[in-house]
Amino acid sequence: TERHCAECVKRLLGRADKKFCNDQCRTSWHNKLSINNYHMKTINTILRRNRRILADLAARGNTEIGSIALTRLGFDFSHFTSVRKTRNGSLEHFCYDLGYIPVSNNVYLLKHR
Repeated sequence: TERHCAECVKRLLGRADKKFCNDQCRTSWHNKLSINNYHMKTINTILRRNRRILADLAARGNTEIGSIALTRLGFDFSHFTSVRKTRNGSLEHFCYDLGYIPVSNNVYLLKHR
């Protein structure tokens, strides 16, 4: 059976376990993996921080908080794991199991799923 390079799809010659035709293809393939992992790690870090902020606020007994206070704590409103529409048409944003829903101008009610 014919084997091909994992990066450039050139025909491979030599050892049966060979995956790349040369060092440049090997390096390029691993660099692409690293870039994808970097982006995923960055996003997961933001999501974990958002959830930790919501969990800390809930543990202190806070049920409502303003957007400015959340932002000062490092909360990033552009990253969340899911959105759910309520019966009245509002959107609940969640970071895993903890979320928030707007109740008035720039004030959010903290929610637990």
